[in-house]
Amino acid sequence: MKKILIVGGGTGGTIMANRLRKALEREEWEITVVDRYKTHYYQPGFLFIPFGIYTKHDVMKPKGDFYPAGVNILFSNIKVIKPEQNKVVLEGGSVLNYDFLIIATGTQTKPEETPGLKENLWHKEIFDFYTLEGAISLSHFFKRWEGGRLVMNIAEIPYKCPVAPLEFVFLADAFFHEQGIRDKVDISYVTPLPGAFTKPRATQMLSGLLEEKNIHVIPEFYLESVDNEKKVIKSYDGNEIPFDVLTIVPVNMGSDLIERSGMGDDLNFVPTNKYTLQSEKYENIFVLGDAANLPTSKAGSVVHFASEVLFENLIGMIEGRPMLAKFDGHANCYIETGFGKGSLIDFNYDTEPLPGTYPLPGIGPFGLLQNTKLNHYGKVIFRWLYWHVLLKGKEMPVESEMSMAGKKL
Repeated sequence: MKKILIVGGGTGGTIMANRLRKALEREEWEITVVDRYKTHYYQPGFLFIPFGIYTKHDVMKPKGDFYPAGVNILFSNIKVIKPEQNKVVLEGGSVLNYDFLIIATGTQTKPEETPGLKENLWHKEIFDFYTLEGAISLSHFFKRWEGGRLVMNIAEIPYKCPVAPLEFVFLADAFFHEQGIRDKVDISYVTPLPGAFTKPRATQMLSGLLEEKNIHVIPEFYLESVDNEKKVIKSYDGNEIPFDVLTIVPVNMGSDLIERSGMGDDLNFVPTNKYTLQSEKYENIFVLGDAANLPTSKAGSVVHFASEVLFENLIGMIEGRPMLAKFDGHANCYIETGFGKGSLIDFNYDTEPLPGTYPLPGIGPFGLLQNTKLNHYGKVIFRWLYWHVLLKGKEMPVESEMSMAGKKL
C-alpha cells in the first residue's frame, strides 16, 4: 500500500486530508496526518476577543471533528523529517515512511526573538493577539483600562494575516468610542512598511481610513528592542516610541521541526516552487500555506486557493501526468474597519488590489477597496464557511485563480 503523510493538521492539512481521502482508493492509499495538538483554532477570530466580540469558545473546536473517516490521525511531536530516506521520526523513536509528504506546519510567533519583548510587561501591558492567551489577556486589560498611548507595532515581515494589525486599530477605534474614552486614547500604527499596506492602491485607501479615524501611522520603523522600564520601543536607527499599552505582531518563523530537519531558509520556511507548490529540493514533497516561502500573504485564503493547485498537481504526479496546475498567488481578505463596516482586497503575485465588485462583475455583492456593511457581513459569514465548508474540503464559491472580472484598472 502506498502512503501519503501530512505533517501539520491545521487548516491546510485538514483540507488536504479531506480532499485526498475522497479522491484516492482506500485499498491502495493510506493517508496519515500527524499533529501535536488536538484542538483546532479559528485564528482570524483571535482578533475579535480583545473587544468582547468573540469568546474563546467561538474560535476552538476538536480537530477530530474535521478529519474524514479512513484517515489515520496521530497526535504526536515529530523529532525530525528525513527527506532523503522518505521517513518521519516521531518523538519516542517511532518511524513513519511515506511515498509523498505534504508539509503544512504553518508559522509561529517568536516574541523571544526581540530583546525585552517577553520581560516584565508581557501579557500585562504588552500583548500579542496572534495567540489565544494573548488575546484573552488583552481582553481583560481593556476592561479596566482608562486610556493612554496605544501602540500597534509590527516587528518584522513576513507575518501571518497581514491585514490583522490594521483591523486591530480600526476595531480599537470603534471599541473606545463605544466605551466613551476615545478622546483619552492615542492610537499609533507602527510598521516597517513604507505605508499602511504593501500595495499602492490599497495603501491609499487604508491610509485615508486611518487618517479619518485619527490613527497615526509611523512607517519604516524597524524594531530592535523593547525597554520595559522606560516603556518604549526602539528602532535600529535609534528612534524611540513611548507606549502605555503595546500590542505587537512578534517575529514570525516557520516550525522548529523544519530547522531540525535542515529543510528551511533563515526563517525556517521551506523553499517551494511558487507555481507548483512542490519542494524545490525533493520532488515527492509538497508544501502548503504558511510553511512555504512563497512571495504572497500568509493568510487563510492563500491556503484555500493553493490547496486546489496542490491537490491537482499531486494527483497528476500519482497518475504519471505532468503537473499542469499553477498557483498565481491568489489572496483575498476581508478587512474589518469598525462600526459594522469592512473592506475587501483581492490580488495575486502580479496584480495589486484594485477597486471593483466581487465575486460577480457589476453585481458584487461585495465592494473591492470600498468600506461597506456588506463587506463586514462577508467577514462574519466566512467563519461559518470555514468550519462547515472549507475545512472539510468542499467546494467554495470562489475560483482558486484570480479573475480580473469586475475589477477596474
